Amino acid sequence: MKSLKIEVITPTPRSRKGNWITAARWARILRQFGHRVTIRQEYSGHGSDILIALHAQKSFPSIERFHQQHPDHPLLLAMTGTDIYRDIRDHHEARQAMAWADRLILLQPEGQEELAAELRSKARVIRQSAVPTRSRIPKTRRWFDICVVGHLRPVKDPLRAAEAARLLPPSSRIRIVHAGAALSSEMEIQARAEMATNPRYRWLGDLPQWKIRRLMARSQVMVLSSLMEGGANVISEAVVANLPVISSRISGSIGMLGEDHQGYFEVEDSEGLANLLLKCETEQKFLGELTRRSRALAPLFHPDRERQAWGELLQELRAP
Repeated sequence: MKSLKIEVITPTPRSRKGNWITAARWARILRQFGHRVTIRQEYSGHGSDILIALHAQKSFPSIERFHQQHPDHPLLLAMTGTDIYRDIRDHHEARQAMAWADRLILLQPEGQEELAAELRSKARVIRQSAVPTRSRIPKTRRWFDICVVGHLRPVKDPLRAAEAARLLPPSSRIRIVHAGAALSSEMEIQARAEMATNPRYRWLGDLPQWKIRRLMARSQVMVLSSLMEGGANVISEAVVANLPVISSRISGSIGMLGEDHQGYFEVEDSEGLANLLLKCETEQKFLGELTRRSRALAPLFHPDRERQAWGELLQELRAP
């Protein structure tokens, strides 16, 4: 295959935020095919063969410029959670970006239901892969640790697990261990206040990926409490680690875990979440069922599957 010049556009500066991590992983995969890949926050205007843009609304200036300069070059648009579940309804620019795109990349299949019928033929699902830690790390015995992995921002409903933990009986050994940066001073104040008054909540702040993997390996369960997600990579990471997942019942999680997954609670339902956490702690059968679910789903998020999906998409774009 001829080497291509590819630009990956993400409005997020270099960081541990989800969009940047996704862009970096895709760039590594595309380089494995022999292509020249650059990650930028804005399109350079230097005539790339392919543009891959994350986030329809925030990357719209780059998408518009590339489309105007190179209307015959492939434009791929990766749909984020806020794109699919908010912006395509409220913003003309997001809808225009989708119309210009040659392909729409989704991170899980449920997202296709949110697309207009005439756009669904453009959609391609590329699940985000993950690699578990190879070290054997014992579970904490004093606590029944529940990890929350995600930056503190309102769309993540980040303190929901901490609030649910307050509803647990005194006999429970459950502790919420939260890794993620506070993306505003207000969120940091809330997290520190919660930690000061809630003995079941521990906030670790931002952590590198290897520490996240160790945290998951030590934990009994992972909770994702988001209001919306395009397809959370932390679910991929938990699944490949055979870690049981408890999630808010949102389309992005259903697309990754399946409609019949037993670990859902309703959005913003602290009591429902508390009941599930207690069930994990006290009912070994239930915890085992969630563990087996993760083990069964793990092959979907293997790096080879993600690489294969990209290879097929590139071949499709180059076909006559």
